[in-house]
Amino acid sequence: MNNPVTIKIADLIGSSLCISAEDGQKVFEKIKPLIQEGRTVVVSFERVTMLISLFLNAAIGQLYGTFSEEEIRARVNVNGLADDDLEMLKRVVDNAKRYYANPKDYDAAWSQDKDNNDEPDEK
Repeated sequence: MNNPVTIKIADLIGSSLCISAEDGQKVFEKIKPLIQEGRTVVVSFERVTMLISLFLNAAIGQLYGTFSEEEIRARVNVNGLADDDLEMLKRVVDNAKRYYANPKDYDAAWSQDKDNNDEPDEK
C-alpha cells in the first residue's frame, strides 16, 4: 500500500530551472501532505539543469519546520542530484535544522540586523 510517490521536479514546476522560491513552495506543498499521510516520497531532480539554494530552502528546508528530522529521513528520498548539488542540499538541511530549532532567536537577530542596515549613514 505504501508504494513510494515519485515527484519529478521538472514536471511539477514545468521547467528544468529550479531557481525560484515560488517553485520550491510548489514542491513543498506537494510533499507535505504525502508525509502527513505516512507516504514515502522520492524527489527526482532528473532533467533539472540549474538548482539554487533559494529553491531548496522552500522545497526541502521548510519541511524541518513541520516534521522531525527522523520523519524526513524515513519518508523523503532524493535522486538525480550531482555531487555539488548534494552538498548544497546538505547545507540547506543543516541551516534549516539550526533555524527551526530556535526560529525566534534567528528572526530577532535578522530583524535587528535589518534595522541596523536601514539606518542612514551619518556624514
